[in-house]
Parts: sequence; C-alpha cells; structure tokens
Amino acid sequence: MSDTARPIHTPWNALRGFLIGMAELVPGVSGGTIALVTGIYERALDAASSLGGAFKTLVVGPDRAAGFRRRISDVDWWLVVPLLVGMACAILFAAGTVEHLVAANPENARGLFFGLVAASLVVPFRLLPKRKNLAVDIVSFVVAAGVAFFLVGFASSGSIDSPNFVFVFVAAAVAVCALVVPGVSGSFFLLAVGLYSPTLQAVDERDLAYIGVFALGALIGLFTVVRVIRVLLDKYRRMTLLVMAGLMLGSLRALWPWQGGAGSDDGHGALLAPTDPLVPILLAVGGAAVVLILIAVETALTRRRVGEISSSS
Repeated sequence: MSDTARPIHTPWNALRGFLIGMAELVPGVSGGTIALVTGIYERALDAASSLGGAFKTLVVGPDRAAGFRRRISDVDWWLVVPLLVGMACAILFAAGTVEHLVAANPENARGLFFGLVAASLVVPFRLLPKRKNLAVDIVSFVVAAGVAFFLVGFASSGSIDSPNFVFVFVAAAVAVCALVVPGVSGSFFLLAVGLYSPTLQAVDERDLAYIGVFALGALIGLFTVVRVIRVLLDKYRRMTLLVMAGLMLGSLRALWPWQGGAGSDDGHGALLAPTDPLVPILLAVGGAAVVLILIAVETALTRRRVGEISSSS
C-alpha cells in the first residue's frame, strides 16, 4: 500500500483533491501540475487506468463479472474516493464565486490567466526527452501554435449562451485530458471554446442536465481520450509535448486582456491595444509567479524523492 493510500491519509488526500479541483476552476492552472506537486500524479493515473480497465472488461469481457470484480479490486480506493470528494467540494462551492469574478472583471481576469498559461508553457518543455530532429520539432510547435491561434479566433474567450449538449459532451471529454498532462489546463480549453462561464454557471445553479452531460463526457474522455494521450506520450513523447506546447501558445490569443466585445466596432474578440494596462500586467506577472513557484516546488520534491530512493537502494 502506497504512502498516500492508507486510511490515516484520507484527510490529506481529500485536501489534495480540493486543491486539484480549485486548480481546475482557474484557466491556466493545471490540475495535473497540482497532482505532481502533491505527489499523487502517477498513482492517480494508475487508478484511472484500473477503473477504465475494469469497465472495459465489464463491457467486452472476457469473463465480464469476475473480471470486473478482479480489476475493480485493484483500484486504489483510499486515494480515489477522498480525492474525488475533495475535487467535488471545491468545484461545487467555489464555481459561482470564480465565475462572478471573471464576469465582473474580464480584463483583469484575462490578465491573470494570461500569466498563468504563459508560465505553464515551461512544463511541457521541461518534460521533453533528448532532441532528435530540430526541423520536425520546430514545425510541430509552430503549426500547432498557428492552428490554435486561428481556431481560438472563433471563440476568443467569448461565452456561448445556450451550448449544444453534444458540443458540451465532446468539450468535456477533451478538457479532462488536463488531468493527465501537467501544464495543460482543462478550464483554459473551456474558456477558449466559449464553455467556461456556462459550465461554472451550470455547476453553481445545479443544472443537473448540463452537469450530467458534462460528467458523462468527462468520464468517457477519462477512459478513451486520456488513454490515447498516454499512448502518444509513450510512443511519440517529444512530438506530443511540442504539439501541446504549441496549442497552449497559440491559445493565448483567447487570454489577451484587451479584446473587442459583442457589438464593438472592432468586432468580437478582436485584439486591441492595451488600455489602463497596470492592473492586468501586474496580475499576469503574479499569475506567472504562482505557476513558476509550483514548478519549483514540484522539482524540489521530485529531487528529494529521487534522493531518498537512491539512498535506500
């Protein structure tokens, strides 16, 4: 049994889940990064993989019932249950407050999120394996950034008033990938496609239909899209990380603090010159500092764990 998978650690695992849930509410802060910092990243991935394998066995076999019971018993429940409870508490009780602050202060909020995401670009680059082909690296990064910049222009952090549930389902399946890749923010993806505010509003207002569709999409994504990303990271790690970094860079267009609003002469989502830039810039710097501190803490903890393993072997 791992050091975070005992009954005595239940309150701490719930706190870890709460921190991950709070991170997922803020575009730019990755739940995967928080999982890394708090030391449960790999265990959480293993638990998700075990759950996915159990339900796959139940559906396609072989030996469905017995196979399901065997696989489900492998799940690290002392970690999973308090983690999910903590995440649910954070999302249910803080979603309305976060959404209100974003809606009431759009320029300042985008400034903060811009700094968070820009600093998070460090994470995928830190995870890159040794360079193999510089030309392919540059093309992968630049093309991904260009595609993201172009596509985000359609959303530009605007909010969709009545999103189609099919779109919500697909977006949830993609956004849940943030739990797998440190530095990639699921809420930022929702912001870029116009579902950030609708999703937080649905949670705050307990819109069970919206929440149910979103939860189902996230669940399917956890067992399918996430599995695909893990395969890509295993087989094409460098290119996958560079594409992710490029997508993050291009998507910063959605977080430029000064943008034309609906009905504006400049057009909705048009990038404008800075006006009253002091507060958004200060918030961007502060947001970047938070992410860099988290990265520094995660690095220090990783080195410490490696040192403990080396000294004990």
